Amino acid sequence: MIEVIHNTGNRIDIFISGKVRSQDMTLALDTLIDESENIENGVMVYRIVDFKLPSLAALAVEFSRMRQLLKLMKKFKRIAVLTDKKWLKKASELEGKLFPYLEVKAFYFNDIELAEMWLEEV
Repeated sequence: MIEVIHNTGNRIDIFISGKVRSQDMTLALDTLIDESENIENGVMVYRIVDFKLPSLAALAVEFSRMRQLLKLMKKFKRIAVLTDKKWLKKASELEGKLFPYLEVKAFYFNDIELAEMWLEEV
């Protein structure tokens, strides 16, 4: 499951849990693109718990929209990732290094206050 919520002004929250199917990915990406339309210098919070690898069909949906997603990511300055998996923390910070205009920092799932303080430093 993926849920995308336009929290406030320039913040998007994304909740991911369990297995992500193609229809989940399609709906989430449609919502993310729509909700991010007027964002500038945005921040994003990913909350990932009980993560299971997405289906191949879900990955295909994501890859088919990669051009749009790369353009969309330029609207954001910081992404906080909250997760219960150590390997996801490392992977998300490594992925963040691929985007020089974007800071990605991972936190343990319960550290939402620390993550929000870090996001507000922008």
